[in-house]
Amino acid sequence: MANHKSAIKRARQNEIRRQRNRGVKTRVKSVIKEVSAAALGEDQEATTAKLKSAQSLIDKAAKKGVLHRRTAARKISRLTKAARRAPA
Repeated sequence: MANHKSAIKRARQNEIRRQRNRGVKTRVKSVIKEVSAAALGEDQEATTAKLKSAQSLIDKAAKKGVLHRRTAARKISRLTKAARRAPA
């Protein structure tokens, strides 16, 4: 455990950030699964709407630094590709 006052504060901040990042990552994974499921079964409009919200959420995660910008771009690209392959 940290001994210096600044190190104790840093450990506390890291724990708060870790919890926040964990929530964002979990939400990103969930929304990806939702879009993938929608691409398999639902109509095209629902899939497009879910894709749009997923893109927004992934971009926000990249902006916050939770995801790397290229990782975010790759995830969005793959989701878009899957949504377009979906039956009309």
